[in-house]
Amino acid sequence: MNPDAALRPPGRAPRLPSWAGRNFRLLTAASVITSLGNSGALIAAAFAVIESGGSATDVGLVAASRTLPLVVFLLIGGAMADRLPRNQVMVAANVLNSVSQAAFAILILSGHAQLWQMAALTAVGGTAHAFFAPASEGMLLATIDPAHANKAFSVFRVGMNGANIGGAALGGALVAVIGPGWVLAVDAAAFAVAAALRSFLTSTGNLRAEAGAGMLRDLRDGWREFVSRRWLWGIVVQFSVVNAVFTAAEAVYGPLVSNERLGGAGPWGLALAAFGAGTVSGGVLMMRWKPRRMLLAGTLSVFPMALPPAALALVVPAAGLAALMFMTGVAIEVFAVGWMLALHQEIPGDKLSRVSSYDWFGSVAMIPVATALAGPVMNAIGRPAALWGCSGLIVLLTAAVLLLPEVRRLTRREVAADAAAAGAAADTPPPQPPKPPQPTVKAPSGGSGDGTAVAS
Repeated sequence: MNPDAALRPPGRAPRLPSWAGRNFRLLTAASVITSLGNSGALIAAAFAVIESGGSATDVGLVAASRTLPLVVFLLIGGAMADRLPRNQVMVAANVLNSVSQAAFAILILSGHAQLWQMAALTAVGGTAHAFFAPASEGMLLATIDPAHANKAFSVFRVGMNGANIGGAALGGALVAVIGPGWVLAVDAAAFAVAAALRSFLTSTGNLRAEAGAGMLRDLRDGWREFVSRRWLWGIVVQFSVVNAVFTAAEAVYGPLVSNERLGGAGPWGLALAAFGAGTVSGGVLMMRWKPRRMLLAGTLSVFPMALPPAALALVVPAAGLAALMFMTGVAIEVFAVGWMLALHQEIPGDKLSRVSSYDWFGSVAMIPVATALAGPVMNAIGRPAALWGCSGLIVLLTAAVLLLPEVRRLTRREVAADAAAAGAAADTPPPQPPKPPQPTVKAPSGGSGDGTAVAS
């Protein structure tokens, strides 16, 4: 029995922890709402193209149209987020997302949607996310006390992952029952609610004091830091292809196989929900398991990403596909945590954001190419061969990265608990800004290209 519960007056809600302040609650609630809407909208967009008479190539082009502007504007969005109030950037991005998704929904419900219109509206959403993501990370960082960052970020991620699970399952079912147009309308409403919530955020100021510092100079410094470590650029190059082919399988081939061979949108929504459940389970696992060679353990955990494309090639029944997606979700979370630990341990704090921007860029740059080419490749060699090619590339590149000694040998440096506590308690001027949260850009995101730590 909790003794605090016995002392609490009847009917009185338990007090929230001190780190869960007003800004944190608003950020978490808004992210949960948009994660619910986004997970269903990813499925709805693919089936909207299919039901409008689109081919596999058309599905790929619409998926690529979201990621391409994300790649183009990501670095610009980061610079803007360092120079403007982040809460205002987030609200503006959410409003733009809401308008674009509402227009998309109206087109689908009217029955007169054309491919170029769907692609253009999806591109607007990708552009908004390029500005939202860095602003959101900075806002979340400035909101949380560094002493409680681990617990706070864990709560934030559990909320988002849980919403992704529910949104994917519900979205797939709703697409099958009421059609993709209404699911897109729900997503538009979710963005509107999120914008309203985020409008109440209190600006905490930007971390960079020199708003006028040259962006090109900063990027050059980050690039030198990036290329100086073989394990860093080697894994980013690996994932530039791994993310691309996995997303092509997930965003293009998965909906097609589900629609033609598994009975519609429902089974694919279940598979995506299972993947989300796997990421939650993987996160729980990594709370207890601390591998000494974190990059070696993480890289070995990338091999299961080859299983879902193989399962789609073999047209594994829905239950088996969901089980493999769950396993993949667990495995990729093991990699994601190991990757964050490596960045946190090895990259100097004053260069971490710039190095992370190259990580983001490399990890998503090839996704638009892969999704756009998914249809033509399928038409040329057949869908099973294309899916086997995705699996083969994942295995080949992951095995190649293991040839780098730094990947195999990089070890965790343990910090004594008393030293960490003393460092946290010390009040040594000048205060240093905390390190930004690391993007788990390596975890595929349903073809949206937003493999970010913070969903919009």
